[in-house]
Amino acid sequence: MKEKTRGEKEYLFDKPKNVNILLGCFFSSLVVLLIFELFVHKHPHFPWEEWLEFYAVYGFVACVALVVAAKYILRPLVKRREDYYD
Repeated sequence: MKEKTRGEKEYLFDKPKNVNILLGCFFSSLVVLLIFELFVHKHPHFPWEEWLEFYAVYGFVACVALVVAAKYILRPLVKRREDYYD
């Protein structure tokens, strides 16, 4: 890890302790929301929306699909040769 020089500003997330606190808050709120979903009555339009944690799984799968599509489909379309600007 790079040592701080004199006069260099230290930011909030430079300290690992602060990052761990933030991650702890994030994961705690995630668990609370997932548990909270068990007790909330849903008004689904489709039968699969009643499944337990449907929206969490749907969002995760959609995110993974976007990353895979960007890597294997979009990247070859927009990638240029290494010597393109020569």
